[in-house]
Amino acid sequence: MNWLADFFGDAGHWSGPDGIPVRLLEHLEFSAAAFLIAALIAVPLGMLIGHTGRGALLVVVAANAARALPTLGLLVLVVLLAGVGTVLPVLIPLVVLAVPPILVNTYEGVRGVDADLRDAAYGMGLRGRQVLFRTLTPVALPLILLGLRLAAIQVVSTATVAAFVGLGGLGRFIIDGLATKTYADVVGGAVLVAALALAVQFAFVLLDRVIVSPGVRQVR
Repeated sequence: MNWLADFFGDAGHWSGPDGIPVRLLEHLEFSAAAFLIAALIAVPLGMLIGHTGRGALLVVVAANAARALPTLGLLVLVVLLAGVGTVLPVLIPLVVLAVPPILVNTYEGVRGVDADLRDAAYGMGLRGRQVLFRTLTPVALPLILLGLRLAAIQVVSTATVAAFVGLGGLGRFIIDGLATKTYADVVGGAVLVAALALAVQFAFVLLDRVIVSPGVRQVR
């Protein structure tokens, strides 16, 4: 508890380029960029494969392969190839980390919609995209949001690796604290990352309540 009091009670941690507000903003920038890129890749791909049934093996293989890759190892590899001084070494591992849960849950959500509901949509004269967006997507939305939520939490929690390549974010408190044996900074940085992950979790719970149809929520 003394470490937390020392960290959060230090006025120097609340101002300047190394202060908590600046580091938090940097962390959010890395996380949001990686999350948006992953969502733009995985959501349309998962919806397409789930709707057509083609490429299901790709989902399984890609998800398992991506999960097997160590984030820190991939970070080092990208640094060796692209060098430091850019956000690529951070964005690429985070995107690779975020794609599998979004892709798998989107695919499972769309593919798992009741076949009778699918047939009824076709029977009403809907075709192709209409069936996907008007019928399948609203029913699959809870699983799609689950995948997005898991990915967002993983990205926020893992974005601390940015500090390994000299970039900012909340990981700076942890890495610099370990280097200087300032353990109050290590604990404080870890608490901030955990609090941010919990805030993301809470935000997605609220989003689920707002955009998921009450009927779908009751059935779930």
